[in-house]
Amino acid sequence: MRLRSLLFVPGDRPERFAKAAASGADAIILDLEDSVSPANKEAARAAVADYLAGEREVITLVRVNPLDGHMTAADVAAIAAARPDAIMLPKAEGAPAVAQLDTILRSESPAGASLPPILPIATETPAAIFTLGSYREVGARLIGLTWGAEDLPAAIGAATSREADGDYTDPYRVARALTLFAAHGAGVAAIDTVFPAIDDADGLAAYATRARRDGFTGMMAIHPAQVAPINAAFTPSAEEVARAQAIVDAFAANPGAGVLQLGGKMVDAPHLKQARHILSLAD
Repeated sequence: MRLRSLLFVPGDRPERFAKAAASGADAIILDLEDSVSPANKEAARAAVADYLAGEREVITLVRVNPLDGHMTAADVAAIAAARPDAIMLPKAEGAPAVAQLDTILRSESPAGASLPPILPIATETPAAIFTLGSYREVGARLIGLTWGAEDLPAAIGAATSREADGDYTDPYRVARALTLFAAHGAGVAAIDTVFPAIDDADGLAAYATRARRDGFTGMMAIHPAQVAPINAAFTPSAEEVARAQAIVDAFAANPGAGVLQLGGKMVDAPHLKQARHILSLAD
């Protein structure tokens, strides 16, 4: 399953669902949490359930409300029968949160139905930072792992998570890096957080390019205009594919070699692994 771009859509704006699905995003996230006011929760649940019951064009996730807010069960009850492709869990705190959500899913899903995989937002509380390694225990239940740069500073009374130039301050660089390693440790997609400046196309492209460079496999978006730059950043260029294919071909032609020289540079097993990864992304 390819998850380069995941586009958020407010759950109480059903007129935007089809547009989001046609945006080119690999997945859309129908949101029942932050973008929906308490007064509109019920209407949003109904709208999301109606959409899920129809024919879907792309992978469709639903972001439910946090487990500590007493709305998660109502969210799941409203949408479970319509079989979302995955559930996004905000303010998740490690494997125990996944197990708690699974209990709710089992109680509300049709008998015998398989449970949808889960995409935790893994860094939105201080305690969550210390549970990141536990996702390895529940990797089979996850579709990926992502993080957020807004709720955590609010939770600890920080003024912001960013420097004046938009770069993260040190605590949030740590949260981002730990999420990256936790995702790969669990064997699931590593999804970077949103880029909030909708009108800054150059900044978005640079951010997404750095995210892929660092090892993230995809990124969330908050506007359809962000989808194309994100997809481009997480899709290997023709030059990358050609270089990767040359490495794979060189080792195929020399099956007993551990190290080879290609284009004046040494290549060995890590380069071969990376080349195969690039070719898988290109496919």
